[in-house]
Amino acid sequence: MAAAASSTDRPGALEITRKLAEICGAPFARFAGPADEVAGRTARWVAVPGGPHAAAEVLRLAAAHDLTVVPRGAGTKIDWGAAPAHVDIMLDTGRLAGVWHEPQGSSVAEIGAGTPLRAVQATLERTGRRLPVDAPSPGATLGGVLAADEAGPLRHRHGSPCAQLVGVRYLDADGELVSVGLPGTAQFGQAAPSARPGGSPAAGPGAGAPPGGASAVLGGAEVPGLDVARLLCGSQGGLGVLVSATMRVQAVPAGRVWVSRPVWTPLEVHDLVRAVLAARLDPAAVELDLPVPVALPRRRIPASHPSVAGRPDHPAVTGRPARPAAAGSLVVLLEGGPADVAERADRLTALLGPEAVVNHAAPEWWGRYPFAPGDTALRIEVPINDLHAAVYALRDAAGTPVPVRGSAGIGAVHAALPGSLPPERVASILAAVRGVLLARQGRCVVVSAPAPVRRAVDLWGELPTLPRLRNAKAHLDPHHRLAPGRLPGGL
Repeated sequence: MAAAASSTDRPGALEITRKLAEICGAPFARFAGPADEVAGRTARWVAVPGGPHAAAEVLRLAAAHDLTVVPRGAGTKIDWGAAPAHVDIMLDTGRLAGVWHEPQGSSVAEIGAGTPLRAVQATLERTGRRLPVDAPSPGATLGGVLAADEAGPLRHRHGSPCAQLVGVRYLDADGELVSVGLPGTAQFGQAAPSARPGGSPAAGPGAGAPPGGASAVLGGAEVPGLDVARLLCGSQGGLGVLVSATMRVQAVPAGRVWVSRPVWTPLEVHDLVRAVLAARLDPAAVELDLPVPVALPRRRIPASHPSVAGRPDHPAVTGRPARPAAAGSLVVLLEGGPADVAERADRLTALLGPEAVVNHAAPEWWGRYPFAPGDTALRIEVPINDLHAAVYALRDAAGTPVPVRGSAGIGAVHAALPGSLPPERVASILAAVRGVLLARQGRCVVVSAPAPVRRAVDLWGELPTLPRLRNAKAHLDPHHRLAPGRLPGGL
């Protein structure tokens, strides 16, 4: 707030405001207000360009005046990750919206970065198609989803949003509009191959994936430069400003069912997930929900009480202890043709046992994070055979059950620590969990946290790819003009 308020007092501030208004239009350029923050860092100006060329002019203005720029979509994940060193211009992508070049029957669609994901799905649904992306953040834009490489339950079969990329248009730090992708049909050509079911989730630099490497291969054709496009995934605007993305689309499945089973321990989850994957049922998602159990007061009920009359299996009658209430749920999504889905659902319920239930709607928690605003949110990524060890390690380090939810089928889950925990306590929990994960080729990343925690802990942990990320930043943004400090290593 103070930074924004003092903007009007700085030499040239009003002149920059006038130039931003000329570029974007008077209603779309202003001094920032108290809500225009990035992880607690307030911007000086907000600019909402009306198209790619206007956005390029904003970046050129920033370069001419040595100003920093942080892109913002809907702001649903604006507090994720590290706070930038400073924010001069917040470039709002809300007017870079629309679903373009998506003729009926096409396998790809070009989508403006500022388009809400819900609007994308509604538009595609009119022609019986969908984007196989289901990011949990309500109201998120496609650009924001890609910038955070945010994925929901469908990542089990289709990979992260980055895996759906066929091409992108983005602005570099100097305001040059760059198009990357496979030339040919529908702007960028062939669709990306599906992710291997049960494979590791794709992730951008912010999530710890190797930043860089060989060119991507799409449809059997090598695509020079698409590795750079995929660098933008997870980079939180630190390597380029997304203008549009050409994404793979598919037909909406005719049949969908959710098969759920109660679970009691992480080890039981481990055994069930292995059995589901071994059965080759081609699940679209395998999700786990382990909420913190609520301890209810117990009272002794006599066998003669009316509430247990006629229930010979009740503990009050048998004298045996009752099985504890389920600690959580394992839910498998099956998609496809109605007859095929029904046959696979029958096989799955036989595999999971008599407690398995088939539903035609997702559970209430499906596709939602286990954390709330103000919590310390963690993301754990580990080979599926070690997921139970990671959950146990988190419980042991915290000294109490911790809510865990996510894609058990690929070993990518989120967890929540109370925001009231002191920073040093969070740091000790992270150290213990990361120590367990290190030997298992896993990672624990702090997605978001209260400001004192964010300042006190290492958000990313060990990152072997940091040197390559540093090289990418030096190549794409040598003056550290784009979201400086948002990437690992303070880049």
